[in-house]
Amino acid sequence: MSLFLIASVVIIFDQITKYLVRNSMCLGETIPLIPNFFHITHVQNPGAAFGILAYQTSFFILIGVLVIFFIFYFWRQLGEGKLLLKFALSLQLGGAIGNLIDRIYFGQVTDFFDFRVFPVFNIADIAITVGVGLLCLEILLPSFKKQVEEQK
Repeated sequence: MSLFLIASVVIIFDQITKYLVRNSMCLGETIPLIPNFFHITHVQNPGAAFGILAYQTSFFILIGVLVIFFIFYFWRQLGEGKLLLKFALSLQLGGAIGNLIDRIYFGQVTDFFDFRVFPVFNIADIAITVGVGLLCLEILLPSFKKQVEEQK
């Protein structure tokens, strides 16, 4: 499993979908796929999750670059195995690069998945979130297994 292959797939799908949204929808336009539940809505997010720290583009570019370097550093420290951890880091890398591309070229991130009860997000956000979830599993599962075996 290649760090670059998985990250590249995330980046490609992320950038293609954002391109399609930016070039086929007006800002703020929404297309209900499941009315009142799931829409495609063109939003430009100038901040982080939930729009916090809006218009701090330089800060987010710096954080994105640091995250990317940290992932590369951590990846190099891993030996054989640890496939779940490597997959998690690959997803996070692809997501970080996908959103970093938007910040560098547009000064903000294109979001479009709109579930109406949650902030609008994109494929890079999904990859980052799933990657963090898998990272948590990788960290928590060994201690959980150990506790279960100690109780036997």
